[in-house]
Amino acid sequence: MTTTARPSIVEAPYGAWSSPLEISRLTDGVRFFGENRAADGVRWWLEGRPEESGRQVLVRLDQDGTITRLTPEGFNVRSRVHEYGGAASLVEGELIVVSDFSTGRLQRVLRPEVLQPLTPDKAWRFADLELDASRNRLLGIREDHEPDTLKRHGEAENSLVAISLTDGSVTVLAEGVDFYAAPRRSPDGRQLAWLQWRHPNMPWDGMELWLADLEADGTIGAQRRIAGSATEWVSQPRWSADGVLHFLAEPSGFMGLYRWRDGQAESLTSDARDDDGNEIDFGHPDWVFGIVTYGFLPDGSIVAIGRGGGRDRLIRGAPDGSWTRELPVHWTEMFGLAFDGWHVVMRGASPTVPTEVVDIDVRTLDQRTLRMSGPSRPDPAFISTGEPVAFPTTGGQIAYGIFYAPLNPAHRAPDGDLPPVIVTSHGGPTAQAYTGYATTYQLFTSRGIAVLDVDYGGSTGYGQAYRKRLNEQWGIVDVDDCVAGARWLAEQGRVDGSRMAIRGGSASGYTTLCAITFRDAFAAGVSYFGIGDLETFVKQTHKFESRYLESLVGSYPAMKERYRERSPLNFPERIHCPALILQGAEDRIVPPAQAEQIVDALWERRLPHAYLLYPGEDHGFRSKDNIIRSFEAELSFYGQIFGFEAADKFEPLEVKFLDEWEARQ
Repeated sequence: MTTTARPSIVEAPYGAWSSPLEISRLTDGVRFFGENRAADGVRWWLEGRPEESGRQVLVRLDQDGTITRLTPEGFNVRSRVHEYGGAASLVEGELIVVSDFSTGRLQRVLRPEVLQPLTPDKAWRFADLELDASRNRLLGIREDHEPDTLKRHGEAENSLVAISLTDGSVTVLAEGVDFYAAPRRSPDGRQLAWLQWRHPNMPWDGMELWLADLEADGTIGAQRRIAGSATEWVSQPRWSADGVLHFLAEPSGFMGLYRWRDGQAESLTSDARDDDGNEIDFGHPDWVFGIVTYGFLPDGSIVAIGRGGGRDRLIRGAPDGSWTRELPVHWTEMFGLAFDGWHVVMRGASPTVPTEVVDIDVRTLDQRTLRMSGPSRPDPAFISTGEPVAFPTTGGQIAYGIFYAPLNPAHRAPDGDLPPVIVTSHGGPTAQAYTGYATTYQLFTSRGIAVLDVDYGGSTGYGQAYRKRLNEQWGIVDVDDCVAGARWLAEQGRVDGSRMAIRGGSASGYTTLCAITFRDAFAAGVSYFGIGDLETFVKQTHKFESRYLESLVGSYPAMKERYRERSPLNFPERIHCPALILQGAEDRIVPPAQAEQIVDALWERRLPHAYLLYPGEDHGFRSKDNIIRSFEAELSFYGQIFGFEAADKFEPLEVKFLDEWEARQ
């Protein structure tokens, strides 16, 4: 009998562990999925490919397993309506239409990798397309950026439009409201439902669902608001096959499913709970177009994604509205349901499985992976499974998060050592902590660095009251909860309280900058395109978010002093620790000027810092080289600040004033 010798366990400081998870896993063979569709056994989805500078490619999976690229190299299937886009493609039988990110024009896919322009060559952007076959047209949302329009309105003009499939001409069906979304035609073509809302609201602050007759000539006839208001969130209108309009709303305090029958809204999910007894939030904040969290099976029953207890659940409801059971799936993050008979196609991820496109037969619960987001699945021995945690925070409240402890079976730390911890949080700031496999977190934990992903007050998935904790409290509640989570871990003896960092991007980048300016809990901060000056953000950002801060901070300029007090850039003398700032040069949501003002302040105070500006990147990095370099820079930064040398071989980050700062400590 022979035995295989187990490799010896090497002692090394936290952060210096040698990991088999290479940094290249962030991009090599990686795909980012979106907009999956299904019909007649054929599947389609978008793939974001870092090796193609992050461009999104439309692909088709045929029944024989063949995957065909439908859009040519160099073409990026994205919409820039609201800047964040979404719903940038339409697939209806032989008709395939995609949005060109570079020009905003719609293009027809005539055959694989052959496109034909559909809409005029104007400064128009389109999203959220719906086929109106009987009238040979598309319905959709147009965002008009023509110079005359910008001059006349002072901002882009959004409208609900019809687009002729014959000549590409565009006819306005509804206008005059700041924002429109989700035009949804009834199965018989006689009615049209859509969403609309006005400044200063974001969709979840309050939007309206309208229902109108469609006249024979395609114009909108009699119309009425049937749900939602300036203070009520309503979302995802969708028609069942028998012509009943469904939608999501949250009058009960949790986002639930409703249907419109006999002139009334009828709740279908008032008693819906997951198997653990948690109330369920159906739906996600409408940051992008085309979110699909529910749909219909052939028998009229509904399959829906709901979030309870900090993770997603897949639930099937009976046609009469009674909610029967939670379907046994292992994914804890689920996105973009598409329906083909009894098959549900979606994107899913679990704590040990990265995002994949999957096909579920609801009758048998057979589950099949169609496409993985990476070339291979990671070794489970090196996966730190996130631990849901709840901890006390300011005002006697409870906040939530997911804690990832360092894990590497080939290493151990010296006796008595505790790991450094990186506290992070989601953007939005209305999103939620991610429970699926996150490569970035595992790259940290397998090298000996702990991670805490905070679901601060303001996050979705815990009901309306929890989300509204952040109203007029942005820069306060989110920071308090991140600090509370970090200190709670230190008090529990699970991390080194002297080596705590905070990182984040976008809204989370703002939280990061606030934390290193107005609190003293963290020894380092890393901001990816974070907001430094709220007043500058209000004046420079795009239309969709131009009034967002009225709910998060308060009315401007009436509360100008509050904006000033919560802007880290106004108090550079309070920044107390080293910082790494990363920024896309083409970012229109948080322009580079914000980052550069922070960097100037760090320079003037001679605080250790580094600044990386990436040409060609916007709000979120998509290029392979830039994604890799950003993580290498971040790891190098933590090593220099926390006193460890990463085992990886890469060009170290130059941190200005580090020696001088260390001499002052």
